Amino acid sequence: MDDKNYNNPNDKVLGICSGGLDSTVMLYFLASSGKLAGGLSFNYGQRHLKEIDFARKACGKLGVPFDVADISNLARLFGKNALTDKKVDVPKSDYDFSNMSVTVVPNRNMIFASIAAARAIALNCRGVAYAAHGGDHSIYPDCRPRFAGALAEALSLCHYYPVALERPFIGMSKADIVRLGADLGVDFSETWSCYEGGEIHCGQCGTCRERREAFKLAGVPDPTKYSRTF
Repeated sequence: MDDKNYNNPNDKVLGICSGGLDSTVMLYFLASSGKLAGGLSFNYGQRHLKEIDFARKACGKLGVPFDVADISNLARLFGKNALTDKKVDVPKSDYDFSNMSVTVVPNRNMIFASIAAARAIALNCRGVAYAAHGGDHSIYPDCRPRFAGALAEALSLCHYYPVALERPFIGMSKADIVRLGADLGVDFSETWSCYEGGEIHCGQCGTCRERREAFKLAGVPDPTKYSRTF
């Protein structure tokens, strides 16, 4: 279809942000090059819903708009997983497939990216960005490079102009992201990783363990308060 009657998109992208370490660093990274249009978080019925407050705070610091898409009514459709079904325990063990597969929310990133693309189009942005990184590939199917490539192709065809999918950390480790965040001046104490969603990070779940290990490998002081350490 001839798109001559449609405005060309601006050069900014909408960042999918959870309030976690990775997506917060991504927001700062995009903002540092003037490409960040704003942030979009999702209430999908997650037990660690408090993460959204951290995403809101990050966008406030960066001076960009922030929105929340409430899709919590879909939680019952996601089946048994440790993030949206409180009857399923969050694993207190290492961050690897055998332990963390129970935290997979089926097709989550495709759902998020689809909604974010619609919002990006409404804002006349050229695309969306998400913060999948190299350490996620073996655990989460929708963080793998092959999935990201296929999703990027689909988004490029979903509208009258190609909607881009940026995944700047797809080849990086979490330690690499910590180093980048430190260089960008990210206050890591204002990010949330723990799947338990308590008052402070539990220190025992896979995401807390991954977080602590990333700071150690990066050689960056970890400001996170943990209720317990392993």
